[in-house]
Formats: sequence, structure tokens, C-alpha cells
Amino acid sequence: MMTDQIKADIKACGVLVFRENPDLQFLLMQHADRWDLPKGRLDDGETEYEAALRELHEETGIRDKDIELDPHFRFSLMYTVRLKKYDGEPKQKELVVFLGKLQKKKLKLKLTEHIGYEWMNWDPPHQIQAQCIDPLLHAVETYWAQGKD
Repeated sequence: MMTDQIKADIKACGVLVFRENPDLQFLLMQHADRWDLPKGRLDDGETEYEAALRELHEETGIRDKDIELDPHFRFSLMYTVRLKKYDGEPKQKELVVFLGKLQKKKLKLKLTEHIGYEWMNWDPPHQIQAQCIDPLLHAVETYWAQGKD
């Protein structure tokens, strides 16, 4: 989705983490009512990359030296949210996600904000969460099909 015409009120950045164990898998974080990515709000003065790596570390314990980010992949999606902190007023949120590959075969995750996690097998097409996760996974599938991995 193009984000040039609409200014985001909120920007969140994250990383879609893949590993081979031995099959290709990706990491999803479990909330009480949904699956999500390790992601969070961009702080003042941070780049998108810095925010994505900070949030990844804060939510999973995965450090930047544990992961290799694909320098050519950047997924962006704009959508409307209604949050309590804004009294339910609609706000435009931009989600920016980078693609990362875990460099270690085994790494124990340290959860701080989620009730669990799961390494999902890469087996497109995926139907996990229609608003953000499914479009992201489709974008990765298209990216890899074009030989850009």
C-alpha cells in the first residue's frame, strides 16, 4: 500500500524473523487474542532500522548480532487504528517491517510483552491475520519469487 499521500499519526517498526530448523520457519508472537510480530513504536530520533532492532531485542531477547537483515526488503502498510489513549479517535498507523534471518540454530527467546510465541512453518499462502500479517507474508513470498533473497 502506498503511504506517500497519507501522513501517519503513529509509526511502528518490526522484524519478520526467519530461521531454518531444518525447515524454513518464521516467528510470531502470541497475544491473548491474536498473533503479531515483534514490533513497536518508533521513538524520536530513531531510524526505522534502529526501532525495529530495539523492539526485536526488547520483546524477544534477539540481539542485532543474532540476526541478519535483508538490506533490500522493506514492507510498509498504512491502516486506521482506534486506541484508548486517543479516546477511540481514528488514527493512521504505518507499519514498517524488515526481513531478518536468525544467525543461530538455537536461541532461547526471552519474552517481555507476549504470552507466548510460535515458529510457524513457511508454507504459503498463509491465513493468520488479514490486516497486517497476511499482506506481509504475501509480500515476502512475492519478493522471494522474484529472486530477491
